[in-house]
Amino acid sequence: MTTKETFTLHGENLLKKVKELIAEGNIRKITITDKENKELMSFPLTFGVVGAIFAPVLAAVGALAALIGECSITVEREQE
Repeated sequence: MTTKETFTLHGENLLKKVKELIAEGNIRKITITDKENKELMSFPLTFGVVGAIFAPVLAAVGALAALIGECSITVEREQE
């Protein structure tokens, strides 16, 4: 069973929040949308996959954060 949760924040906090969510470990997918709800980026997360594999994703999120103002992150969590 999965649940969805949405966070609204400004671009400068985007990378920090994505890192926090990845560290939680029970995330299935992260979707980033702009204030008009246009999807900017979406990526699935697989259990047990960490480290170097996320470096390109985090670099892309960092670049996106520099370009956008307000955005939303929708997180799909795996419930046990």
